[in-house]
Amino acid sequence: MHSAPLSFLKTLCDTQTPSGRETAGQRIVADYVRPYADAVSLDSLGNLHAVKNPGAPTRLMIDAHCDENGLLVQYIDKDGFLYFSLVGGVNKQLLPGERVLLAGPKGPVNGVIGRKAIHLMSQKEREQGVGELSDLWIDIGAAGKAEAEEAAPAGTFGTVDSGLRPLLGSRASARAFDDRCGVVAIMDALRLLEGRPVAVAAHFVSATQEELGLLGSKVAAFGVDPALGISVDVTFASDDPKSDPKTIGEIRLGGGPVLGVGPNYDPAFCAFVRDVAAKAGIPLQTQARARGNGTDAFVMRHTRAGVPVVQISIPLRYMHSAVETIDLDDVAATSALLAAVVEALPAVPEFGFRL
Repeated sequence: MHSAPLSFLKTLCDTQTPSGRETAGQRIVADYVRPYADAVSLDSLGNLHAVKNPGAPTRLMIDAHCDENGLLVQYIDKDGFLYFSLVGGVNKQLLPGERVLLAGPKGPVNGVIGRKAIHLMSQKEREQGVGELSDLWIDIGAAGKAEAEEAAPAGTFGTVDSGLRPLLGSRASARAFDDRCGVVAIMDALRLLEGRPVAVAAHFVSATQEELGLLGSKVAAFGVDPALGISVDVTFASDDPKSDPKTIGEIRLGGGPVLGVGPNYDPAFCAFVRDVAAKAGIPLQTQARARGNGTDAFVMRHTRAGVPVVQISIPLRYMHSAVETIDLDDVAATSALLAAVVEALPAVPEFGFRL
């Protein structure tokens, strides 16, 4: 992976961007992409739009979401322990023992998620895992409620504190590679397009609030009104010991980007992407998706009068955990594929269903 996007990815992974509070991350995205875009802006929901060749008659929207799952302080007891709700699809079974970082009004606040020590648990408690979320709390070291409320009052956002760590080879782990690696892939495609011909108006969108129901992309797609759409997200790898290729397909880290096929994706556009990948020598995996799914492709597909879309995904292990794992070469290959697709698109593409 090129040093510039790798540094970009690491900085983004070190930044808190829970759904609804993504602006700090969007500033990092804007700083990276400004040299390569003709225009950079935020819309009313905080989506970042980086546009190449804005005057072209055909608009293409390439989308990845920048938000992550998080925590929200709900209640503080008399002893200064913080109880919280979940922002997005957090797996509560993975939370006990995690370090967290809270975005307090006076600055960042470190905390840990506590639970009864295993020595004090009954056999039933040991076996059942976390029951109610209220069985967990955040300990920030406060001496009492007043001190805790001053540092992290109700409504304070937080995330698990887990940045990017290199693993062996080209693998790496971090919280919220879903979908920061997608944001890096699409924005680095703009860098790769520098000096190359582009016939369409390419809108690269770092979308907000995907983890709350694809909200940012829905707003962005309505505003852009694209003729074509590409959603870039992560997808389940099936090459770890407990994943099953029979249910999610044969997807492996290091095997290249993954093209979604199924009723939600335009077959002609998918064939175009596959042809571009073959000509460019970019490995491309395939994943069958029988229904509309929880990615931004779904809302782009159904915006306004409908949009032909494709889904390009980056393989990922351990989704929605603090140790999501990817192969950085897959991110680089995704950027290269996106740049090649944008460059290959004619001024007036003819995708969609035709008689």
